[in-house]
Amino acid sequence: MTTTLDPDPAARSGAAAGAPPPPVLDIVIPVFNEEDDLDAAVLALRDHLHQAVPYPARITIADNASTDTTLQVAKELAAQFDDVRVVHLSRKGRGGALNRVWRDSDAEIVAYCDVDLSTDLNALMPLIAPLISGHSDIAIGTRLSRSSRVVRGPKREMISRSYNLLLRTTMHARFSDAQCGFKAMRTDIARRLLPYVEDTGWFFDTELLVLAERVGLRIAEVPVDWTDDPNSSVDIVSTAVADLRGCTRVGWALARGRLPIAELRATLGRDRRPGPAVDGVPVGMVGQLVRFCAVGVTSTVAYALLYLMLHSVTGAQAANFLALGITAIANTAVNRRFTFGVRGTERAMRDHLTGLAVFMFGWLVTAGSLATLHSFAPDVGRVAELAVLVAANLVATATRFVGLRRLFSSRSTRSEGATA
Repeated sequence: MTTTLDPDPAARSGAAAGAPPPPVLDIVIPVFNEEDDLDAAVLALRDHLHQAVPYPARITIADNASTDTTLQVAKELAAQFDDVRVVHLSRKGRGGALNRVWRDSDAEIVAYCDVDLSTDLNALMPLIAPLISGHSDIAIGTRLSRSSRVVRGPKREMISRSYNLLLRTTMHARFSDAQCGFKAMRTDIARRLLPYVEDTGWFFDTELLVLAERVGLRIAEVPVDWTDDPNSSVDIVSTAVADLRGCTRVGWALARGRLPIAELRATLGRDRRPGPAVDGVPVGMVGQLVRFCAVGVTSTVAYALLYLMLHSVTGAQAANFLALGITAIANTAVNRRFTFGVRGTERAMRDHLTGLAVFMFGWLVTAGSLATLHSFAPDVGRVAELAVLVAANLVATATRFVGLRRLFSSRSTRSEGATA
């Protein structure tokens, strides 16, 4: 079956009459001038699907305005096999082809692989399994896992690792390999998310994953074996420049609030970011602030009770130090998990040391306020002392929120294995 897709969304084609039932998996091969490699790639992929994938599957060849005989080869394959179809797009662009074909697919899961089959197809079932089970929303192959076996030159290796490091540092990305040509996602998620992915080229993958993370979708990573294609026609320099432009565009859009992140997060119901919604409390910085204030009120009450209990035994300054120290330890632990969604013991000691530093600042502020109060009113009562201390704690609390948010907000809450 051959379908022609016009850039106009209104021109989408429906399934032909009498077509077989929709498949579970629709795996797309985007191609541009691949007349020499397409036939062998489709035959190899089709053979693997029949032998190793226990679900109805279809291969979609997405022709990106090829100027050689690629489209003719694709049509011949589609005429020969019922589980192969062709979609022809009049505009060039791998990302644009994937965007349109994935959104129009009638399958439950959409995926893609490069025509050179650089990725070992034995990773296909591990790729789609978490999507079929409902555990994840998107699955990506990663060449940067310790268990991956990768054969490629040092130049491409360095560029790949540098690019992913750039994404981690500038966009706080937590996925490990943005550009591996081996990905899958649930089609219902694709229909909701892809209209907001603008790139039509190689940056498509990165833009999709960054948006998915911000929305709170769960991304599963699968280590793959990968062999570099020495005949690849990809221009590394121009692709890198386009990627940098894409990073700037997406970063600016996120900073300016031009993407409906909150709306998508709410409608997709997939908030797994640090500081998840709890009992309807909003997400993001506002949600973190709400939860932080709730913890702060509880801590303040506990601090006040401890201060009043210890005052008669230790005196004002010592009671302030002890009450503040005890509640600060509990405060850091609760904010670490409840407010910012950080779980596990990894870097827990470092987190508490940072909390201790914030506590010391709070103690200096409150102790200084108490000393100032006593210098002006030496005989002041415990209630007046407590009132001054609570006021001073408000200043320390604002500092605590900023400090803890910087520490925790870039940390992932996903269980180990969900991301590499």
